[in-house]
Amino acid sequence: MSLPTRLGCSTITFQHLPLADALTDIAALGVTEIDLGALPGVCDHVPFDLDDAAIDRVVADLAASGLTVRSVNSDIGDLNDPGADEAARAQHLDRLLRLTAAIGARALVLPCGALGHEPIEGEAADLDRVAYALATAADAAHGHGVELWIESLHYLRFSWGRERADALHARLDAAGARVGIVLDVAHVTAAGDDLPSTIAHWQGRIAHVHLRDAVPGDFSRRIGEGDVDFPAAFRALDEIGFSGACILEQPSRAYVDDATSAVEGDRREELAGIADRSITRLRDAMAASATL
Repeated sequence: MSLPTRLGCSTITFQHLPLADALTDIAALGVTEIDLGALPGVCDHVPFDLDDAAIDRVVADLAASGLTVRSVNSDIGDLNDPGADEAARAQHLDRLLRLTAAIGARALVLPCGALGHEPIEGEAADLDRVAYALATAADAAHGHGVELWIESLHYLRFSWGRERADALHARLDAAGARVGIVLDVAHVTAAGDDLPSTIAHWQGRIAHVHLRDAVPGDFSRRIGEGDVDFPAAFRALDEIGFSGACILEQPSRAYVDDATSAVEGDRREELAGIADRSITRLRDAMAASATL
């Protein structure tokens, strides 16, 4: 079983620190691979106003850390919004793709719709709009030499459960879109969907995995404090031949005004300790999965 060698950490886990400090604390966990957080309202390690100077600063911080970036977890706006500024969205996407390529990351990750479960225009129309935007973004990504991955099931967003995610996958398949799926075990659990069944059903689609604990209705619990059966999840991933990375993504807060408030001193040490214990529990779960 190869999964234990692919355990990494998202900088979103250290959303409370400037990027350079976050990278220092991640390296101290003994992991070598990261996701880079670029999600407004969750993690500002990549500036939203991503000009050339900002790209250069991020590239320099990452180069100094010695860590490998697996993906850039980003947002370019509500893909199901019929009133979106398409030109501004395309420009933002191009900047993010330039950054993704410059840091040697494999993929840019996008969410699938606005925060909230209700459609803006109608479920079918919103799914059509999201699928078209993602297919267009995938073409742009491949033009930059990187992949596009999506969180097609995100409990807080329009595509919040497996039924809607599967409907989106069908549209992407029909469009011939080259898109990988990011499986977030916490979002699947929060939505009330069966995790091993979802993993089996998505065989061949899953490019990347986010790890966090959850209970139905709550997508953000610390590892070991929710209902996710991690050994069973790792076993299910092994059974479908998954060979990508598994990344701890455990923010303290999300989509609130103080989500990225800076901390230092004892609180910084406390949060680093929580991340370290989470990594240890995940490694133990990976080892346990081999005996199931």
